[in-house]
Amino acid sequence: MIIVVGSQKGGPGKTTIVTNLAVELAKQGKDVCAVDGDPQRSLSRWHADRVEAGHTPTIAAVEKLGNLYSTLKDLDGRYDVVLVDVAGNDSKEMRTAMTAAHRMVVTVRPSQLDLDTLPHMSELIEQAQDLNPDLVVRGLITQAPTNPNGSERTDAGEYLAEYPLIAPLETVVYERKAYRDVIGEGLGVVEWTNPKARAEIQELAGEVVA
Repeated sequence: MIIVVGSQKGGPGKTTIVTNLAVELAKQGKDVCAVDGDPQRSLSRWHADRVEAGHTPTIAAVEKLGNLYSTLKDLDGRYDVVLVDVAGNDSKEMRTAMTAAHRMVVTVRPSQLDLDTLPHMSELIEQAQDLNPDLVVRGLITQAPTNPNGSERTDAGEYLAEYPLIAPLETVVYERKAYRDVIGEGLGVVEWTNPKARAEIQELAGEVVA
C-alpha cells in the first residue's frame, strides 16, 4: 500500500505524521519504506538518526525528487507499506505521488491560512483521481490546541467537511511536545512516554491502513 502525506502549505506536520506512522506500522510487523520527496530532507535526517542510534524495528528509507510514480510502484511491490513525505506546495513530487498512491492523507492545521488551501487541494485531488480513480483521500487535523475550551478544532472539522473529496478522519493529532522530542532521536511517539500522543498515532494507523 502506498500512502502519501501532503498539503498545500508548509508546517502542518507531514514529516511528523510519516515518521510516526512508519514506526507504529513497523512495530505491528509490517515491512515499511519511507520515501523522502521533500528537498528539505527532514525525513532523511530523522532516518539517519534512527539508524545511527540502532533503534528497532528497522525502517527502510529512500530519497527521490521529481517524478515519483515509477519509484513508488517499484517499492510497492517490495514493501507492505510505502509512506511518502512531500513538500508543502503544489509540487511535481506530490502530483506524481498522487497518481501512484492508494491513500492520501491531507494534513491541515486548524488555522484559516491552512484551511484556505483546501479549494486548490480539492482541485488537485480531482485531477489525480482522473488518472488514479482508486486514490482514497482523507483529511487530518494536526497541531490542534489541547485547550478544551477552544473552538478551532471543531471549526476546522466543519470546514473540512465541506470538501467531499477530502473525507475527514476521526483521529485528531494535537499539539504535543512529545512529537518534537522524538524527531531528533530518530524515534516515534509510540516508543516514547506520552500515552496520549501514542494513542493518537495508533488510532491514526488503524484508520489509514484499515
